[in-house]
Amino acid sequence: MQAKVYEYLSKNSCEILICEDDKEANLCADAAEFAGYKSFKLPDFRARFGDDLRSFSQELFEISTILSKYYKFDGKKIIISPVCTLLNPLPAKKHLQSKSINFADKVNLNELADELMRLGYETVDIVESVGEFSVRGDIIDIFAIGSDEPVRILLFDDEVESIRNYSPSTQISHKIELERIEITPFIANLSKDEFENVNEKIGSLNTDALLGDINSLGFWVIDDFVDYLTNFSCKLVKEINFDDFERDLKTLKSIEILPEAKIYKDLSVTPNKDFFELNQNKKITVLARNEGLFNTYDLREFKNLEFINSPLVVNLTSSEHIVISLNKFDKKSRVKRASLVIDELKINDYVVHEDYGIGKFLGLEKVTVLGATKEFVVIAYQNDDKLLLPVEHLNMIDRYIAQSGSAAVLDRLGKASFAKIKEKVREKLFVIASKIIAMAAQRELINGEVIDKNDLEYLKFSQKANFEYTKDQTRAVEEILSDLKSGRVMDRLLSGDVGFGKTEVAMNAIFACVKSGFQSLFFVPTTLLSSQHYKSLKERFDGFDIKIFRLDRFTSAKEKAVITKALNDGEPCVCVGTHALLSVKASKMGLIVVDEEHKFGVKQKEKLKEISATSHILSMSATPIPRSLNMALSQIKSYSVLQTPPSSRLDVRTNVREWDEKVIKEAIMRELRRGGQVFYIHNHIADMEQTKKNLLKILPKLRILVLHSKISAQVTEDEMIKFEDGEYDLLLCTSIVESGIHLPNANTIIVENANKFGMADLHQLRGRVGRGDKQAYCYFLVEDKQALSKDALKRLVALESNSFLGSGSVLAYHDLEIRGGGNIMGEAQSGHIEAIGYSLYLKMLEDEINLLLNKQSVKLNKIDLKLSINAFLNQDFIREDRLRLEIYRRLSKCDEVNAVHEIASELEDRFGKIDVYTAQFLQLIIIKILALKCGFKSISNADQNIVLTKENDEKVRLKSRSKDDDDIVEEILSYLRKEMRSND
Repeated sequence: MQAKVYEYLSKNSCEILICEDDKEANLCADAAEFAGYKSFKLPDFRARFGDDLRSFSQELFEISTILSKYYKFDGKKIIISPVCTLLNPLPAKKHLQSKSINFADKVNLNELADELMRLGYETVDIVESVGEFSVRGDIIDIFAIGSDEPVRILLFDDEVESIRNYSPSTQISHKIELERIEITPFIANLSKDEFENVNEKIGSLNTDALLGDINSLGFWVIDDFVDYLTNFSCKLVKEINFDDFERDLKTLKSIEILPEAKIYKDLSVTPNKDFFELNQNKKITVLARNEGLFNTYDLREFKNLEFINSPLVVNLTSSEHIVISLNKFDKKSRVKRASLVIDELKINDYVVHEDYGIGKFLGLEKVTVLGATKEFVVIAYQNDDKLLLPVEHLNMIDRYIAQSGSAAVLDRLGKASFAKIKEKVREKLFVIASKIIAMAAQRELINGEVIDKNDLEYLKFSQKANFEYTKDQTRAVEEILSDLKSGRVMDRLLSGDVGFGKTEVAMNAIFACVKSGFQSLFFVPTTLLSSQHYKSLKERFDGFDIKIFRLDRFTSAKEKAVITKALNDGEPCVCVGTHALLSVKASKMGLIVVDEEHKFGVKQKEKLKEISATSHILSMSATPIPRSLNMALSQIKSYSVLQTPPSSRLDVRTNVREWDEKVIKEAIMRELRRGGQVFYIHNHIADMEQTKKNLLKILPKLRILVLHSKISAQVTEDEMIKFEDGEYDLLLCTSIVESGIHLPNANTIIVENANKFGMADLHQLRGRVGRGDKQAYCYFLVEDKQALSKDALKRLVALESNSFLGSGSVLAYHDLEIRGGGNIMGEAQSGHIEAIGYSLYLKMLEDEINLLLNKQSVKLNKIDLKLSINAFLNQDFIREDRLRLEIYRRLSKCDEVNAVHEIASELEDRFGKIDVYTAQFLQLIIIKILALKCGFKSISNADQNIVLTKENDEKVRLKSRSKDDDDIVEEILSYLRKEMRSND
């Protein structure tokens, strides 16, 4: 393909080259650049008329950015576009006139907000994603389309005083001042009349979009967009099958196809020294993005080479000339949304207080006590009792999360029952922590088998992967191989989401083990996983003379005898299997790999511990270890984490729709047409059969498998194997469908009554599809969009717009921790987690491990501040409750004064000049930190008289200059700072 594009454009010209998809567009764009054109590559935009475009916002941003740059470029240029994109009329030059704001410009805030909305930008509380803006007093945040970072504009009166970029993840601005900002329209720059006209047309559109606004539907109703196929001279790169396109394609069919290349051919080769030696009779042009990359190949000895510093990926060959590129295509950058409000508490969420137990969060409330106003967090307990928690102690509570989402039971205030529960849990945790440490100490005393890799053979194995490892995978492999040859017994946990390449990493260790003459056992909890891993191992080790066995309930007696003999005789091999493997003896055991360890039963775990006591062990889990616990455990266990998705993974295209037969039929048929399978989530077991009948009415020939928690594990597993083998088209199940299974052929998921799920649950469900390299689709269905609450609507729209990979780090933070996370230690602990909540459970486990390791306990010190001063984050300063709550939470967790100053600087940056009440609250937090460091347990005042009480009840009395708030604060701070200096 590159050969014909390069040859044609070297001698001819055209304005648009049409190809099939993004992959082809990359190849064509680089070939066109090599032929002397500036290429503008449009994304593969596959929406159909009337679709809700929020799930296509990334492509629309790219279309606006790229066409805007195209029209501004004055020179030899060409558009490269996938065919689907050009089937829609697109914005012309007049639609893409940008808006610029310069330093010292006069700005009318209302007019600017109005203009930004006409440019297609959305107004939000916190600007984190492209196409958003926010106006807060004299501060304007805008994330312009085509920009890498948002911009913060500061006004003095109505004049632009400062323009700076800021980080979307921290919301803090950079120091460099900008002269101007240019704002590219999203879709089109509309006049007031056009804007009204477009909104009117959207209202008359018969569509099931959740929000009928410009961002969802504007693209379909702007009259004067241009048909690029008829207005530009176009060429097709190759013949395309037009049967899949539902549109009159006369124009497309009449477009000429590029002639075949006569001189050059496409070259497909991995560049190495042998290749250059074999081609010394030809002129070779080597493209590399920098000289360093060129030098790594050590090619100076070849005189027939010409090095060109270029980022292009072009590989061509002719009888006299070779063009070869050392570059690789950039991976699609994955935008990560800011995670500032990860732990966002919502009204009626359950929380757990360290001293009072499980309650219900009722929100923030301002209360005036002794003439001073403060803000409190209100928590409801049994019998409608309420606890008012001062916001400076917000670190005492955390959201309550139990194992597998079990319902919370409120505790009673004033009873010692929660203290007793905590004590019971602490005793149990002491036993668990002791076991962990004893096992780790025991393994330290054992000499491990030295397993080293043969470099040449291992190199061949690495190259046969047929894909490039992510940085995380490379690091994990290096860490594991280093452990294996260290002479000490390895005990490492490899964690990473499904499809992120844990098995590939483990196969590197197995390869080194078997090739060093040892045996490896690969334990999995289910027959389905056993079958999946066996297939993967067979495929990956093909051609490397490695014996692979499989032992589970489908293994015949004859096969079992062969496996037992091989393991007894010490024959180097790998055997994958379920708990059936526990009954065999391996005489030359080198490595044990355990997948999803938390799914094994207690007895099986004990047996596993016995047989792995002297072997290298690699455990794999799709459950990330919470960061704080990781720190506590890092003394005794090694971790490797895979956080980067493979480069071939695509985002899951998310649609929110009202329940409609047409939508369901279209979604299922689209998947079946391409040979895939569908998940259908219906969360009520009682009427599941009725749902099956409804689906069969829509599609009578559909092969449906029904699964839920009341079906036995054995039947579930057998049926899932049939599903994996393609005997069913659709899996109708509850939301507890097996999460650890890798089913790359199931790439559409439909979720009924999506508004009844939490945001994290929905994101988790969406993560079940899109695990291969196919485009996956997710449909969240609601009964009636008019009946949705404002919050539910907001949540679903956020999911629709944030379908990018990596968004899970924000949306599914807690769910990921919980999935099996309670069983990190291999103990059945769900009862204890239920009693005190997951986060407190982890905190207490950390404490026990730290105590046993003779480290200082991270136990929270508490201080009672009874100061009659007005101290709170002012609502006029930070309007949104959720933002104030988040900042209260962060401030309450500060244990150093510097951290408070950093947050203060951030607040000034984000919200403007700090008012007196907010400033006093920041000082209150500093008082709390310093008083704890100096050993005080309470501070109170009555007018000017201040009393600080030490832990031994010794009292310090102070008197402030006046009873004004600032004098009281100043007196206390001045005394505590002196104390700190004298303690140093």
